[in-house]
Amino acid sequence: MWKKLVQIAKLPDVRNSILFVLGMLVIFRVAANVPVPGVDLVNLTKFFHNQNSDKFSVVAMGVGPYITASIILQLLTMIIPRFEKLSKDGEYGRQKINQYTRYLTIPIAALQGYALISLLQHSPSPIITATDPLHIGLIILVMTAGTALLMWLGELISEKNIGNGISLLIFAGIVSRLPSVLDTLKTMDSSEMFNFFVFVVIGLITIASIVYMTEGQRNIPVTYARQVRGSHTTSNVNTHLPLRVNQAGVIPIIFAISIVLFPPTIAQFFVNAKTVMIKQFAQGVISFFNDRTWYGVMYFFLVIAFTYFYTSIIFKPDQIAENLQKQGGFVPGIRPGKPTENYLWNISNKIILPGALFLAILAVLPVVMQQLTNIRTLTVGGTSLLIVVSVVLETIKQVDAQLTMRDYEDLV
Repeated sequence: MWKKLVQIAKLPDVRNSILFVLGMLVIFRVAANVPVPGVDLVNLTKFFHNQNSDKFSVVAMGVGPYITASIILQLLTMIIPRFEKLSKDGEYGRQKINQYTRYLTIPIAALQGYALISLLQHSPSPIITATDPLHIGLIILVMTAGTALLMWLGELISEKNIGNGISLLIFAGIVSRLPSVLDTLKTMDSSEMFNFFVFVVIGLITIASIVYMTEGQRNIPVTYARQVRGSHTTSNVNTHLPLRVNQAGVIPIIFAISIVLFPPTIAQFFVNAKTVMIKQFAQGVISFFNDRTWYGVMYFFLVIAFTYFYTSIIFKPDQIAENLQKQGGFVPGIRPGKPTENYLWNISNKIILPGALFLAILAVLPVVMQQLTNIRTLTVGGTSLLIVVSVVLETIKQVDAQLTMRDYEDLV
């Protein structure tokens, strides 16, 4: 650990890249404390204090619209042949898809900004001080610009090869909540301190489980046939093809939470409807989704379903089998081509289930802890821990790769 820190300090380019990333994260946190114009700060503080949420800042929507746009583009690669072709065009195709993702992020951010403002207008105390179209349009413009700023900062961070920029921004947003959690320790009695100790133990167990599942993989043996190049003959090369247990990452949880939150969000717009039937139906929908038991059950099974769905999108056994055949590789005991594709698909289906169950348990962990302890202010966020641990592991790997590359250059 200390050896790597010393090595980083001695390498100007790596050190400067890390300092640059830290600087971008500081800018993000400063922007997160700048409220949007046209809001009542007193009512804003009261409302978000009661809801245990972040400030209604210029970057209140975070990188959510960008993630939504990325998911939509990934789905389009399955439906539209043009996008599927772009996804196979290497660097050029990747840049074009990223460009389309940026374009799509802007209208999604504007729509989400409008939805957020509409929800805040139903608060008991008025938060939006001016509700005329000009001021509402200004707030939406500022919030959309905030999302565009985060998208730009994320890409700048990614260019430094010190972790994924968008993931690091999400990581910074989660870690920034720790001081408020620690503040609650001051007002805890002995029973609450015991609950806090239980939360810490469960959190450590969860982190260890996340590391184990994130790094878990099934190695498929692959042999590359003997090749003749000029007067040189290479012998068979034995290697392996790693299939990760959790190939989908945190995306299934994002899909599931979007589906679970969508009906009550829409119902909020109709709670004050003049038609009694519509008003009662909207209130019934909200009450149903506020039931923690039904909420947890739906959330659990949706995460499992979306894990299978998203893995089927990103895992391409046909392409893997085709590439192996072109490169002279084969799985021992399995014929190249279609049999290899079927074999890889069967193996993938077997290891998806434990990964899907793991993600589902992480997703409902806060709900379960709230039901067991009846504490709403302090929960073990499985999804947040998954993001934090995954980002830390990915960043460490990229920093190690940078250091290894420098060592190789010095040897050469």
